[in-house]
Amino acid sequence: MNHRVLLRPGLATVLTAALFMTGCATRDPSGGGSSAPTVGVDYPRSDTDFWNSYIKYVPQSAKDLGVELKTSNSQNDIANLISNTQAFISQGVKGVVMAPQDTAAIAPTLDQLATKKIPVVTIDTRPDTGNVFMVVRADNRSYGTKACQFLGTKLGGKGKVVMLQGDLASINGRDRTEAFNECMKKDYPGITVFGEAADWKADVAASKLQTRFASDPDIKGIYMQSSFALSGTLQILKQRNLQVPPTDPKHVFVVSNDGIPEELKDIGAGLIDATVSQPADLYAKYGLYYVKAAIDGRTFQPGPTDHGSTIIKVRDGVLEDQLAAPLVTLDGAPIGGAPTVKFDDRSLWGNNT
Repeated sequence: MNHRVLLRPGLATVLTAALFMTGCATRDPSGGGSSAPTVGVDYPRSDTDFWNSYIKYVPQSAKDLGVELKTSNSQNDIANLISNTQAFISQGVKGVVMAPQDTAAIAPTLDQLATKKIPVVTIDTRPDTGNVFMVVRADNRSYGTKACQFLGTKLGGKGKVVMLQGDLASINGRDRTEAFNECMKKDYPGITVFGEAADWKADVAASKLQTRFASDPDIKGIYMQSSFALSGTLQILKQRNLQVPPTDPKHVFVVSNDGIPEELKDIGAGLIDATVSQPADLYAKYGLYYVKAAIDGRTFQPGPTDHGSTIIKVRDGVLEDQLAAPLVTLDGAPIGGAPTVKFDDRSLWGNNT
């Protein structure tokens, strides 16, 4: 403050005590210092229910953890993400949380942030190269494996399935694709898989699924690598009179990834059969938790966490907290001996929005 004020001695003592008490009251309750650190959070996109849910959770998590936010939205464009990060640097943020959808092209930006000693946490995706303080995501290979086991079991190891892929420039798209294909080849060699690259775009997914059905009308299973393909898939199944109960021989088994409220409702209504619940709420919470921990000078080691997940070492300079992501089904019955969660279970974030 630059105001010059002359005070009587007694009043000065009272005001000094009041200012001291005010300073104590504004300390970060989580022990991070006398003021809340400012963190830049880039939202990767806002065109899916999953990411809109994540965006909704971030401000509340910031409030709970005692951090101030600067936010941007890169709209699934790596050039936007790089530009947004430059803006964060100029605004003096102490840490950055991002979810790069192109996990190769972000490396130079990570190097720049490292030279400026600005810690980075990535959520949902892991950079192909470059160091970050922590990656917060679920085991995306397990997504593909769980989808494979579900469809393989329901189809009795025979038939044709379509995999509507995300973007193979993203480690998530690669992980889910590779794991699904490996599982099918190993455990269900009688199933033919048609992989359709859709770049996380709903219109592309719908077009490719329509084309695939035209050439292979006996498709019996669909794996959507995220809910981006949900609406188009349901429309095509309805158009082809294939929205029938699982007991009907015409039924096409559909498994998705995300766990958004709409998917859970669709499982209950019999429109799809399963999804993997990707924890949008925990991505928001632990993305900010770890970036604040980095600012506070804390460190972590591989091993179990106190929140039911496991930290693994991906490579030198990169740890990953792999959060739980259960397979969700209509009845919650095991699939291939592995547990699932019933669609209306209140532990699922999609049932609490």
